[in-house]
Amino acid sequence: MSRRLVLYLCKHKKPISFFSSSSNVIIRNNNNNPNPRYLYTQSTTTTTSVPKDQQPPPSDNTPPPSSDGTTKMNSWNYLKYGAYATLAGLSGTVAYHTYAYSADEVDSITKDIRNSVKQKKNKDASSLEKFQALLYSAAMTVPSKCIDIYLELRRSIEDKVREYTEPYSDKLLPDLAPELKGLGVMTLVVDLNETLIYSDWKRERGWRTFKRPGVDAFLERLAQFYEIVVFSDQQESMFVDPICERLNQKGTITYRLGRTATKYQNGKHYKDLSKLNRDPAKVIYVSGHALETALQPDNCLEIKPWKLEEGDTALLDLVPFLEFLAYRRPQDIRKVLESYRGCDVATEFHERQRKLVDEQRKTKKTIWSR
Repeated sequence: MSRRLVLYLCKHKKPISFFSSSSNVIIRNNNNNPNPRYLYTQSTTTTTSVPKDQQPPPSDNTPPPSSDGTTKMNSWNYLKYGAYATLAGLSGTVAYHTYAYSADEVDSITKDIRNSVKQKKNKDASSLEKFQALLYSAAMTVPSKCIDIYLELRRSIEDKVREYTEPYSDKLLPDLAPELKGLGVMTLVVDLNETLIYSDWKRERGWRTFKRPGVDAFLERLAQFYEIVVFSDQQESMFVDPICERLNQKGTITYRLGRTATKYQNGKHYKDLSKLNRDPAKVIYVSGHALETALQPDNCLEIKPWKLEEGDTALLDLVPFLEFLAYRRPQDIRKVLESYRGCDVATEFHERQRKLVDEQRKTKKTIWSR
């Protein structure tokens, strides 16, 4: 058998692979061997020839993966998920207290926690008590600092938000002159759009503003009895000021207020009449949408909104009623307005005056009949 193999190798110079059954070493014929008739081997063990395409696969001696890496990965995942859960819980707590409590309430609730860090140690305390106090102070330092940062950040944000949602001042008007206050002069607050004027926009011409019929006579007449304040929820520079310049040709408007003087809540701008620096019992608010735009409904006198209807006389019809109030000077105007709630004020006032005149005539006839 071996002789035939040697003869075969001499005839075919193509290297043939051998597989050693004892040492698992693959032995190849080296072409650089000067004597191709002899095999170049690295082992003295007996070999068995096996064709290359029938070689068995090498044994898989790769060691199994260590369990230490899996344990570390699981520990890291638990730590990561625990940090996420802690952060989510902390965020939920902050969100709840932000929604449920004001900054001052949170400050009051957490005052004891923050003061506990600053407590002075008792010199007469035992070593154990001192150690307990030190341990407690150290444990509460981080929560106390977090609360301080939260309160500072929240107050800063609320101050910025307040600039856009609250009136620019708690006193929108200067103090009433002493002589006017002594005479009991009342303040007449009047809305602009759909009350004194109507603004209309069309694509071919843009914005146009129309004066309501009787607006000039209304302002000129009542300026003799009232302090007139124009109060709108529109921008001052682009809407209120230009229009008031046109309406105030004779100086009938004392003050004018715009959007920066309103209170923004629930997506709308409201007039807070309590910020006018005037006695609420002496303030009347006239508007086509008075009850919808004012926070003090007791001071509202609502008239029909004007949207370019011809023959409108709502402003002029209201003049007698307002003149009557100016002459009578009631102690609290809100009680008078309450008696007209749900009625057309001008029509109801005219009807009441007619009934009063009829009663006076009947009284005179009774006296003269005696």
